[in-house]
Amino acid sequence: MSRSVTPTSDTVSPRSQRFRDSVHNIPTPGTEVHQPKRYEPLILNIYIVGTIALLMICLGIALEIALRLSGRNNGFPVAEKNVFAFASTQTLTSFFPSLLVIPLAYFWAVADWMLRWYQPYVTLSEGNAPAARSILLDYIALNRLYTLYYSLKHRHWLINVSTLTALSAIFMQPLAGTLFQVRQVSYTAAATATSTRSIGLSPTISQLTAFLASAGYADAAVYTNLQDPPFVHGAWSAAPFTAPAGSILNGTLAVNTTAVQTHVNCIKPTSFTTTNLTSSSVVLSATFSPSCNATLNLNPNDGPDQFSVTAASTCAPSNQDQNFQPVFFWYYHLSDNGDALGTAVFCQPSIAIFVVATTMDLNDGSMGDCIIVEPFEYTNNVTGNPLNGEAFNGVVFDASNNSYITARALAINSGIPGAIYHFASQQPDGPQSVFDDPYGFLNATNKIYTQHLSIAAQTIYFLPDNTTISAELTSNVQRLFIETLSAHLLSVLFICIGITCLIIHILHKRSRRNLWLTSPPGSIAAIVSLTSRSGFGELLLPYDDVTRMNRKLTGLTFRLDRRTGAIVAEEDFGVVDASDRTTLLGGKRGYSAMVGVDSLSPLSRTSFKDKVEPGNP
Repeated sequence: MSRSVTPTSDTVSPRSQRFRDSVHNIPTPGTEVHQPKRYEPLILNIYIVGTIALLMICLGIALEIALRLSGRNNGFPVAEKNVFAFASTQTLTSFFPSLLVIPLAYFWAVADWMLRWYQPYVTLSEGNAPAARSILLDYIALNRLYTLYYSLKHRHWLINVSTLTALSAIFMQPLAGTLFQVRQVSYTAAATATSTRSIGLSPTISQLTAFLASAGYADAAVYTNLQDPPFVHGAWSAAPFTAPAGSILNGTLAVNTTAVQTHVNCIKPTSFTTTNLTSSSVVLSATFSPSCNATLNLNPNDGPDQFSVTAASTCAPSNQDQNFQPVFFWYYHLSDNGDALGTAVFCQPSIAIFVVATTMDLNDGSMGDCIIVEPFEYTNNVTGNPLNGEAFNGVVFDASNNSYITARALAINSGIPGAIYHFASQQPDGPQSVFDDPYGFLNATNKIYTQHLSIAAQTIYFLPDNTTISAELTSNVQRLFIETLSAHLLSVLFICIGITCLIIHILHKRSRRNLWLTSPPGSIAAIVSLTSRSGFGELLLPYDDVTRMNRKLTGLTFRLDRRTGAIVAEEDFGVVDASDRTTLLGGKRGYSAMVGVDSLSPLSRTSFKDKVEPGNP
């Protein structure tokens, strides 16, 4: 049966004299004017640790700022040349962030390794440390999971938190690898465009080529379902402009430019009659207002479907040029049951000029909606003399002695009403359904006549020009984005690791204040130099394993001697058996003692050796 023995202050341990002789024979390192320099690894320098920690905190904050800018600016620009550059950019965005965080993760892994390397000596510098927590402790030989367990067991909190931090630093690399992503997105940026035309009356209007071309396009649009040509959208005809040079994917260019708005102002008759005079004569009569009415004679033998356009001279000022007079569109159809159907539409075109905001699709040149910014207030030969803002009717022209011009006028005059009637014929029930609809031909005339005049306006109301205008280019481009989840996690990891490691190393530096090592403690020579005169080495044999060493060193505590820096052992009387009481008589608790067994009495030596080395011959 064993029990604790507390020696009195008057007793002296049999090993005390040998300890005194041995420890006092260790020369004091250095002199008053020169003391060996303390060894401390560069990586544990608090200024270096503080700089790296501050860098990580700044990186975490910068990453959050970059994430916000990425969301606000729809990503960041990247080089955009070809598909190979795109693939290369994708690779680099995953490689370089990983390459950036590897040194940081490596730094904290090495710093953690250094703390674990130093921990046994830090424990010795605190004194009164049992063997399991000091000279038998080797955090370097343990993997990090075992380190977490033993650091909790021995209450080495700084080592535990440092190891956890080093483990968390491993996640920086995969997070950094998924931090950036290059996407094809729609992006709007400031740009410039070149306006190639400005408001002005064309000098070639009398040749009627512009009207003939627009009539041909309107006719073709009905037959082949064409959309409006570039810079024409519905009733709007904008001054043409060119996009910036370069390859643009799915681009849209937005500009403020001048545009002519054409109103055909068509109305249906308030009353309409079809009168069969003879088998070869039919009279169509239309009334649009008390002062505006007209008649048209036609021969039904010319065909069951007839159409034409005439000047509405009776509804225009007496001195108005025929080019600008309103017009009547006439439509006639002989149904299958022999009923003669007819209708007319009265149109009085007008134009207005504005500064508008519009867009152009750079893929097909189609123009988007026009939004009026302000009226066009400059005076020129369209808004002023000679045109004075009047609109050409585009289908009825003054007589000409030039046979080519006459032929063009005839083609236009028959082409536009023909396109309207063909449009009606394309409806599900043919022209009959359009005649049955009170607004059928009104709507058809509005659509096609507006398109004809808007296309013609591109030539007759604009002159060549070359002016740089501001624009906004929206296109599908490569943009570098920061992934939200990865950025938040990596930012939190940066800041937490930086703050935690800074606190750990500040506290650890404070715990090392009593530790004075003059050389790296890892070499065999360094260890021998610290323990060669400590005495407890005589209790150990080269073939002892950890379990036997732990058993042999039970009952001893260890510390670093503050005078010499040597590792010394002290007897821990609180755990020694009662059978060794004779050995400890006169012993002084806490007094430094060299654990040399030769100074013991034969009986005590035998008892002590049986305790620390049972069964050893």
